Amino acid sequence: MKKLVLMLAAASMAASVSAQTVAESKAFDNVYVGINGGVATKTTGHKWLSDLDPNAGIRIGRYFTPVFGLAIEGNAYFSNKPWVSTGTVVRATNASLLGTVNLSNLFGGYKGEPRTFEVSALYGLGWMHVFTSNKAFKDATADNRNRMTSKAALDFAFNFGSEKQFQFYVEPSINFAFLGKSHSHNVVATPAGNTYPAYNVDYRYKATAQAGQPAYNINNSFVQLNAGLVYKFKNSNGTHNFTIVTPRDQAEIDALNAQINELRNRKPEVITKEIVKEVPSVKVKEFTVSDLVFVTFAQGKSALTKEAKAALNNVKEGVHVQVVGTASPEGSKELNDRLSQARADVVANYLKGRGVIVDEATGKGVQGVTSNRLAVVYVK
Repeated sequence: MKKLVLMLAAASMAASVSAQTVAESKAFDNVYVGINGGVATKTTGHKWLSDLDPNAGIRIGRYFTPVFGLAIEGNAYFSNKPWVSTGTVVRATNASLLGTVNLSNLFGGYKGEPRTFEVSALYGLGWMHVFTSNKAFKDATADNRNRMTSKAALDFAFNFGSEKQFQFYVEPSINFAFLGKSHSHNVVATPAGNTYPAYNVDYRYKATAQAGQPAYNINNSFVQLNAGLVYKFKNSNGTHNFTIVTPRDQAEIDALNAQINELRNRKPEVITKEIVKEVPSVKVKEFTVSDLVFVTFAQGKSALTKEAKAALNNVKEGVHVQVVGTASPEGSKELNDRLSQARADVVANYLKGRGVIVDEATGKGVQGVTSNRLAVVYVK
């Protein structure tokens, strides 16, 4: 127990050292669902390759940080080897609550998006139920067809997709059934039919006071090899994974606000910023400050605030506009490009809903070296 506590403490320290500042997430962000299937076999007392039991299951989980998460998993087992048949298609089901630790992010840090290949550890407790249509077997095993279980596993994962929203993994695991000092039943074939003589199992603890407690006993375990496919749902910020943010101090925020206010209060004049120069080369009127609407966003977000909607409500119905979205320097180029486009799109969709004609909505990524989480609306 002391060694386990020390290991957990060391893991927590490593997590703190490698921790990154990630964008805050809402209750249903970083949720995923997956299916899995494979084979299981009793760890001892049988032939491994000839006694394989197929299984299939589903897993639903949530990542709370790039390192730690929780998952609920349920699997059904379809064979009885090396035991006698229980008379049902599904011999047993096992439902588990698993804690997950992304070892790649724990020791290597999170870089803003998942690695292509990752390794995670899983451990948890569950509940197994054994089914049967045989009345005699059902009566004889009434006390031990429901069992507490424990699972320990490693996931070797491959992340893929345009935003790495999919994950394929291979998972070897060992699963224990807790029986303690069990009053169990064996199955013996006789000329008169199967009988179920009782017997006791003693795990031979040195301390007799522990003899009746649940135990990790290799003879009451099975090893399992499964493969699975996971889909990570889109988050409130428009991505499928955690995003890294660089906290800005109050001085930077004040400087940005001053810059925005200065533009708003400036006398009408031609704007020569590079972002305007990238408007398609067609004959349009020259833009002035009075033709611009600035929309600001929270760090790492693309959702419109009440203030942003109030500003957009000033754009008259039926006018033509161009929308340009930008992002601040933190995060990778790919992430900032996606985020700036998401900001341009959300502004464009809001304006379209009010009858405004949006000629173009473009994300420009990072513009400048300071925080500029903006979308600029050019009224033509």
